[in-house]
Amino acid sequence: MGSFFAGIKAGTLGGILYFGGLAVFNVAILYALQSEFLAWVESHGSTVYGNTTLASACPLVPSVNGTSATQCLSLVASLAVPVWSFVGFFVGLAFAGLLGIYYDSLPTRSPTVKGEMIAALLAIVLVTFIPVGFFFNLEVSALTSAFLVIWTGVFGFVLGGLYRRYSRLVTVESQDTALLKVVVDGKDLTGKARTFALNSIHRLRAEVSNDASFREWEASGGLAVEDLRSFETVLEVNGEGTLKGIVTRKY
Repeated sequence: MGSFFAGIKAGTLGGILYFGGLAVFNVAILYALQSEFLAWVESHGSTVYGNTTLASACPLVPSVNGTSATQCLSLVASLAVPVWSFVGFFVGLAFAGLLGIYYDSLPTRSPTVKGEMIAALLAIVLVTFIPVGFFFNLEVSALTSAFLVIWTGVFGFVLGGLYRRYSRLVTVESQDTALLKVVVDGKDLTGKARTFALNSIHRLRAEVSNDASFREWEASGGLAVEDLRSFETVLEVNGEGTLKGIVTRKY
């Protein structure tokens, strides 16, 4: 469990950087090597559309309905690349949300490593299902592959750092775990440390055994409890801290 909303915030900024960079790189490749691209389209004709990127970008083959190689290049640069980037951005946003949800469950304490793990999974999905670059000859394929690996690494680093920036670690404790369980947003977090979105508000409840009475909440650091004496109240996370439920036996 982590913070979905912190993941989405991190994914929004990180995604703009990642997919914006991919779009700029792809357009730069197109125009820097446009002679190779145009030669490819001219020489291969309809068979060029075996390339996934070009197949979706140029629905009309050069020999049909007057679509030229130059028109294809313009179409790819001005329409296809932005569309692919737009679709990819929302796919990346979904993965950033998954980072938030499973952040605390990933088998590492490093935000950077966690971000890199999600970025690598995203890259695999993009390469498999969504055009992310051009591969119309060996030179371009090598350049695109190298850039994708490096840029995905940068994205993972940024994503992990942004998630850490937009979330805070909260440690949840009970004075006596046999008598009192601390429930936050419907989940028992007694004895656990979890990340929450910065400046977020959460439902807080103490589940007390029959032979005990709830006494109060103790909140330290950047945590604030609306009513310290109420077993059911609201927790506000403005920074890292520790939340502790205090309980007494009835007898």
